[in-house]
Amino acid sequence: MAKKSHKPDELNAESTDEKSISKIDNEKINDISTKEDEKAEIVVDELSVSSNKNIETESVDEINDTKETIVDNKKSSDNSQSHNSEKDFQFHEEITYTSKEIEDLTKTYVETLPVIEDKQVLNGTVVRINDKVVVVDINFKSDGVINASEFKYNKELKIGDSVEVLVEQQEDSYGQLKLSHRRARILQAWKKVNIALETGEIVNGQIKSRTKGGMIVDVFGIECFLPGSQIDVKPIRDYEEYVGKEMQFKVVKVNESFRNVVVSHKALIEADLVVQTKEIMSKLEKGQVLEGTVKNITSYGVFVDLGGIDGLIHITDLSWGRISHPEEVVNLDEVIKVVILDFDEDKSRIQLGLKQLGSHPWESLDSNLKVGDEIEGKVVVLADYGVFVEIQAGIEALLHVSEMSWSSHLRSAGDFYKVGETVKAQILTLDREERKMSLGIKQMLPDPWSKIDKNYPVGTKLKVKVRNFTNFGIFVEIEEGVDGLIHISDLSWTKKIKHPSEFTSVDSSIDVIVLDVDKDSRKISLGHKQILENPWDAYAEKFKANSLHQGTVKEMYDKGAIVQIDEIEAFCPKKHLIKEDDSRAKVGDNVQFKVIEFSKESKKILVSHTSVHMQIEHEEKQKSKKQISSNLKKIQKSQKQSTLGDLEELNKIKDEIK
Repeated sequence: MAKKSHKPDELNAESTDEKSISKIDNEKINDISTKEDEKAEIVVDELSVSSNKNIETESVDEINDTKETIVDNKKSSDNSQSHNSEKDFQFHEEITYTSKEIEDLTKTYVETLPVIEDKQVLNGTVVRINDKVVVVDINFKSDGVINASEFKYNKELKIGDSVEVLVEQQEDSYGQLKLSHRRARILQAWKKVNIALETGEIVNGQIKSRTKGGMIVDVFGIECFLPGSQIDVKPIRDYEEYVGKEMQFKVVKVNESFRNVVVSHKALIEADLVVQTKEIMSKLEKGQVLEGTVKNITSYGVFVDLGGIDGLIHITDLSWGRISHPEEVVNLDEVIKVVILDFDEDKSRIQLGLKQLGSHPWESLDSNLKVGDEIEGKVVVLADYGVFVEIQAGIEALLHVSEMSWSSHLRSAGDFYKVGETVKAQILTLDREERKMSLGIKQMLPDPWSKIDKNYPVGTKLKVKVRNFTNFGIFVEIEEGVDGLIHISDLSWTKKIKHPSEFTSVDSSIDVIVLDVDKDSRKISLGHKQILENPWDAYAEKFKANSLHQGTVKEMYDKGAIVQIDEIEAFCPKKHLIKEDDSRAKVGDNVQFKVIEFSKESKKILVSHTSVHMQIEHEEKQKSKKQISSNLKKIQKSQKQSTLGDLEELNKIKDEIK
């Protein structure tokens, strides 16, 4: 309770007329109260108009305290005595509170306010609107001011409407309550989106714009992504026609970390089509003819809508003839008849055919055509192994590259023909049941092998062109369609050739002589060395056994070395490469060799270096023996009588001889 103190003048004033005092007091109090109420309203109005001009809450509290004080004074004055005039009226009252009373009063005031927390979402009431701000009352000690731009989506907002707000801060540096409607909508929207994902709830949204790969959809105020493939079960041709549309969607993916939401309209349609699809699939039969609408055209085929379920016509089943793209046969939205070739109920896949509705072209093929007949067609497919020739729509024959020329050198079919080129060929095989045909071109040209024995008899000398190599020889072209072989052993009389590339090169010319002709097997054997005289007749005299020759070690192998002696190559076994100093001869050494074997038939010469210095050593020993023997005879002749010393000397000479 507040303590009251009265001064002497106040005590004297009690004797005045109570009615006069009461009347004056009431007028004064009402006047003051009215002025203070107007002041308070001005402060609140200024707070509402601009969020930047914040008034301290203490000012409002002071106004309220002033009002309470005036009312208390008014009640006190009703019990006091009245004065005759305003000049004689003097009333003074001082109210003081202890710290405990102030704390209790503050606690009581705070308890009258609702309990709110920062980041809490509440419902508030719009109390004031202008072009810049919206003032919202959440039944707290002050109202919140929100930027009007957060309500642009709601053009019909009015005073008294209930709106969701997020408490950003109960009191800022100015003591002002900070609210956000936009953030409250976003938080609530994310809750709704997650619930829709978990429950499968269908949500409404508006397509805002076109983006790469799909559309942007506004759902609960969140920008969601609608993939192009999820707009409809049928391909979308014009995405722009969907912009601005309100549609129903199903939330299929939520990633809160990246603030990413994916929705689908197709999922709703597919859910409705499941039952319809099962019903349609249960009635399908192979060979059944149905009517459908061309829904989509791809490079590999056509998708046809059969009334709720799609079937695929592969490009090979569109026409009996060869086509490069399905658009050559059908158009979008075209109604066509198709036949069911196959279907899979588990996978809901249907394979359709269009060409099967017509008769097979082979049935219309001329029955008089036979093997050996000449026929004309157009090249439609080009491959390395040959070309496919279209005889008529739906009938193709293979012209293999080996049947394009009499030459045995197989080339790419592109070297002969191009796609679209018209060719004349001979029918080689014709199977109407298997619907297969093969053609040949070379059969229409003279066979060069028919007169090969007359044109190229044995002994004919030619200059030919090298075509290619093998490990065993060289293939050369005698003329178009006629090739011959030079065996590696027929390249040189003297050189040991490991590979033909050591002797010549491809596309170069070489002189040859015909060695043999096999007309039936289409083979000609050629020789190059036979053009020259065989030198081995002369070598037989030159490289007799035990003859010595100067040679150079050319190549080294595990079993020996190749030795070049003049224009011929000989072989020296490894053990015959030992020199006089017990070292082995190496590549590049020029030393003397002894012929130890010569074969004209096999064209082989064996030589030895070791035998050379062993022979010399043997000859020197023999020469030494002869010299000692001669000396001994001379001593015997000069000495008729021998002494003991002579006998010892004689024995030494005998030992040396041995």
